[in-house]
Amino acid sequence: MADDLFKALADPTRRTILDELTERSGQTLFEICSRLSMKHQLGISRQGVSQHLAVLEAAGLVETRREGRYKFHDLNTAPLRQITERWPVPHPSGPEDSTP
Repeated sequence: MADDLFKALADPTRRTILDELTERSGQTLFEICSRLSMKHQLGISRQGVSQHLAVLEAAGLVETRREGRYKFHDLNTAPLRQITERWPVPHPSGPEDSTP
């Protein structure tokens, strides 16, 4: 689980794709490519974006669904929750918790 997830998150372009899906989930490849080009000035090919989406999908961060000839990409944050559950932040013990 963690290896694919951290590999997916390590790339800045994939993080930008996740940001775009956070802002508007359910985008097609064409829409994602357009937003990356226009909003982020990323000169990346459709094939390049498609490969990044495949890595994100393998990590469980992106889910796809088909409607007719269109393929929509949706953000799935469940794998991120698994990270926070694996390494929870310890609660600081206050004076009321300590016993002499």
